[in-house]
Amino acid sequence: MALEILDSTWENLIAGETPVVMDFWAEWCGPCRAIAPIVEEVARKYEGKVIIGKVNVDDNPNITMNFGIKNIPTLIFMKGGEIVDKHVGAIRKEDLEAKVNNLL
Repeated sequence: MALEILDSTWENLIAGETPVVMDFWAEWCGPCRAIAPIVEEVARKYEGKVIIGKVNVDDNPNITMNFGIKNIPTLIFMKGGEIVDKHVGAIRKEDLEAKVNNLL
């Protein structure tokens, strides 16, 4: 299951050694709701290898501003505390898995 990432928790989360994928989304966003099951499925598949979390942009403005998120859904891929990839818009499961595999 994807982890809920909050303004108060994200800095500690990305500081670790485990790669992180952050899904920036909102309840009112149709494409966000469309990819939600894909993100959850990939989170279960890679549990223990990659942290996959969801950031509700309406509830967490600080992290949203910190990463300069202007469109959602946006997926940020991080390794060693650095952004290594970014995807804006809907994504197919195969493409998300390929990007996650690149983090490993």
